[in-house]
Amino acid sequence: MLLAHVLGVDRLKLYMDPDRPANDLERATFRELVERAVAHEPVDYLVGKSPFFSMMLDVNPNVLIPRPSTETLIEHVIQHARRTPGFHSPLIADVGTGSGAIAIALAKHIPHSRIIATDISEEALATAQKNAEALGVADRIEFRQGDLLEPIQNERLRYLVSNPPYISDAEWRDVQPNVKDHEPESALRGGADGLRYLRVLIEKGRPLLDRPGQLVLEASSSQKKPLLKIAETSSVWDNPHILADHEHLPRVLVCDAR
Repeated sequence: MLLAHVLGVDRLKLYMDPDRPANDLERATFRELVERAVAHEPVDYLVGKSPFFSMMLDVNPNVLIPRPSTETLIEHVIQHARRTPGFHSPLIADVGTGSGAIAIALAKHIPHSRIIATDISEEALATAQKNAEALGVADRIEFRQGDLLEPIQNERLRYLVSNPPYISDAEWRDVQPNVKDHEPESALRGGADGLRYLRVLIEKGRPLLDRPGQLVLEASSSQKKPLLKIAETSSVWDNPHILADHEHLPRVLVCDAR
């Protein structure tokens, strides 16, 4: 990835033209990037791009690098919208959009959807807006700045989705340096038990959803039991359950609006 980035070619080109000489500037630039990568700086930030859900997204230290586990959330919403009456042309809110990964993927794969993408970070929203424009879906995504549910208080949604900060204080100690030292901490840490933001979304998200409607949240695999308990005791959700990600870990909470 780094060498292709420095040379300005696709990675396949490296195999097709292995004898191409590099000039002094290219070698120096490549060497610097390799040294930064060895020091745990994420390669995605070094090249400014991250592949996700058959897309290429701009990323920078203002946004999280999208991860495969989030694709479980996206796949669920896409398939649910396709097969479920009342969800063909949904209004969706993506809370804490970051790079726009979730909002853009949903807009691309649910053609009649309209998305509201929110984030507390102005810089993150600028990155998400740029990605939406590059991928041709900016006309169906509205970007709003604000904290959690505040920017969507007057909406009636079909889906409320989010990949909020959910790393607990105990788990934070074991986070790898390439994440802990470089990705935005405010988008990662969810308080002592990791549930600070998840709890708000579960307990206060129901009034924003139409019926039928769904709440779909990514979380840590260690939070399965407390998440289900919060959802079950709130008395406003039906059928709360957890979906497994690509590693077969319980990662995505799904609740139907009662």
